[in-house]
Amino acid sequence: MRINNYISSSGYCSRRKADEYIKNGKVKINGLKADIGQNVNDDDIVEVLGKIIVFKNIPVYISFNKPIGITCTTDRKINGNIIDFIGYKERIFPIGRLDKDSEGLILLTNDGNIVNEILRSSNNHEKDYVVTVDKNIDTNFINDMSNGIKIFNPVRNEYTITKKCKVAKINNNVFKITLTQGLNRQIRRMCNSLGYNVINLKRIRLMNIELKNLPTGSWRHINKIEIKNMMDLLKIIK
Repeated sequence: MRINNYISSSGYCSRRKADEYIKNGKVKINGLKADIGQNVNDDDIVEVLGKIIVFKNIPVYISFNKPIGITCTTDRKINGNIIDFIGYKERIFPIGRLDKDSEGLILLTNDGNIVNEILRSSNNHEKDYVVTVDKNIDTNFINDMSNGIKIFNPVRNEYTITKKCKVAKINNNVFKITLTQGLNRQIRRMCNSLGYNVINLKRIRLMNIELKNLPTGSWRHINKIEIKNMMDLLKIIK
C-alpha cells in the first residue's frame, strides 16, 4: 500500500495532509525518511512526527441517504458537513459528492483504494437519479438528454458534450436518468441548457448499491454480498 493511503487509512489524517508530511520529511519508514509514493509492507514501522502509526485493516463501507442541506465535505469547519452529521466513530470520507441542494445515496468509506476506481468515468460505473423539473417533459427533452447536451465547462473554459445516457419519463415532470460520468452539477446544467429548472434531484443507485427504503438522514453498513459484488465490478480483490 502506498504510504499516503497507509497513513490515511489509519485515521491519522487525510491523504493530502499525509503527502504534506512526507514532502516535509516528517514521515519515516523503518527509521528512514519516506518518499512520496513509497510502498509500505505489513512488517514496516511507519512514524509521523515521531508517532508510530497503526494501520487499521478493517475497511468500512457505508450507504447514506443524504438530506438536502448537508455538504459532502470532510472539512468540519463547514456547518452541516457530512462527517459531523453522520457522527461515525472512525475516520471515513465520502466517495464523490452530491450537491448541497441534492439528496439521496452517497457512499462513505475508509478505504482509499476504491475511490478513484468508482469515480473514474472511463470505468462506466452507472448512477441512477430521479429528477423533478419545473415544466412538462416531452419527447424532445428525453431524446436530447439521452444523446448528450452541450454545456459549458468553467474549469477548462470551454464547452463539452455530455456522454450519451439512459433517460426515462416517470410522469409529466419527473424522469429517471442513468449517468456514467460525474461533471459538476451535470444534471442541473443539462436541464438548464434545454430551458428546464431542477426542482428536486435524488440519487437512488451507485453501481450495485441501491438506496431502496433507507430513510432520509439514515445510514447503514453495506452488507458482505454488496461489497463482494461491488469489488467484482471494480475488479478489486478483498
